[in-house]
Amino acid sequence: MAERVEVRQSVLKENDRIAGELREALAARQILCLNLISSPGAGKTSILESTLDALRGTSRRVAVLTGDIQTERDADRLRRFGFPALQITTGGTCHLDASMVRRALEEMPLDGLDVLFIENVGNLVCPASYDLGEDAKVVVLSVAEGDDKPLKYPGIFRRARLMLLHKIDLLPYTRFSREAAVADARRVNPEIEVLETSCLAEPGLGAWLRWIEGRLEEKRQAGRPARV
Repeated sequence: MAERVEVRQSVLKENDRIAGELREALAARQILCLNLISSPGAGKTSILESTLDALRGTSRRVAVLTGDIQTERDADRLRRFGFPALQITTGGTCHLDASMVRRALEEMPLDGLDVLFIENVGNLVCPASYDLGEDAKVVVLSVAEGDDKPLKYPGIFRRARLMLLHKIDLLPYTRFSREAAVADARRVNPEIEVLETSCLAEPGLGAWLRWIEGRLEEKRQAGRPARV
């Protein structure tokens, strides 16, 4: 058991080294990097579709790295909005790591970019441990899942800066308690921010888009990576 722990520590140490280099490189270009994490089907890709659709009518320049075990379907869905979108196919690994992101960014022009979205592999456990050089982890919790997720999978809620309580329009058709979910998330992480979102009905994604703009302004004023 001790050997397994040492190997894991070594892997994470190397990952953190690469992530630190990525963070410095992105900060030098004043690029905001957001790492979206959720269970499969929670709505990460739909959120990104609606986000890109809203941003293509602005001056913002954004790009997406999207991770999946197989297929390029998510990248294909996102490319139609006219922004760069690269697929990282892990071939079985249940998370992205910093070396995968570094290789992908070698193929992506970064000059002039405002925001880099990273859509992680659908999983609430493994992605929580891996720093990708992001400014913030964003955990997406849909009301179709269950309000017990923050206590069942505390690692990602502890590390996330923001929780998107998503598909909120479905709330009347579920037994999901928004109060319990938020209370448990803040029990794990008292500083976590919470926004309610939907891609198909009110309240939409307005609060999420404003949050992104707020982080861009925060980054511009600080002149360094935003708080993780």
